[in-house]
Amino acid sequence: MSRPRRRAEKPVLSQELVVKTALDLLAAEGLEAVSMRRVAQALETGPASLYAHVANKEELHELMVDHVLDFSPVPEPDPDRWVEQAKELLRGNVRALTAVPGIAKIAWGIPVPVGANALNQAEGMLAVLRAGGLDQKRALFAADALWLYAKAFAYEGAGWQHGDIDLAEQEKRGKQMVEYMTSFPPGTFPNLLASGEFFNEETAQERFEFAIDLFLTGLAQLKT
Repeated sequence: MSRPRRRAEKPVLSQELVVKTALDLLAAEGLEAVSMRRVAQALETGPASLYAHVANKEELHELMVDHVLDFSPVPEPDPDRWVEQAKELLRGNVRALTAVPGIAKIAWGIPVPVGANALNQAEGMLAVLRAGGLDQKRALFAADALWLYAKAFAYEGAGWQHGDIDLAEQEKRGKQMVEYMTSFPPGTFPNLLASGEFFNEETAQERFEFAIDLFLTGLAQLKT
């Protein structure tokens, strides 16, 4: 007579497990599914047990963003390569924020992330900019602007990458915009009407590189 199988033991509850489970839910079911109650259900426990590891949904969201930023490397500042290092940091941040569906949207809602990995990224960027010759104030302002742009770009890019943006709807909207602009007297919007081929999903990376290159080239002129 065979013995009944023993039920596999549940993994020990921890902050890391809570965060990883939330990220799995985010990828599988979207942001609306990421609640303390839903995460607790996925872990086969009650919501109250989660509060020993995560204070609330807002902290959970911040921890999720911080988790993905752990996979974005931070270089050792090199005064001879500081511009390229800053670009590498920004590219890494965008890759991290677009790797999981929905995480860029969460990051956009967090003005100043203070997790260990987010702080490490911020310190890394400041160190690179300071190595490039910027004073503390200019380095701080530059890092803030670059991070804001990276988050915005990731938010938009994730929408295309993970299918959150309806391509058919966007195409329809684009045609409506052209029809509206051409309803004005000829010559009213010549530059906007000529911009369609340059502003689309295919040119996204090129636009990103253009923006950060332009920004960092300008910063190079502000050395102390």
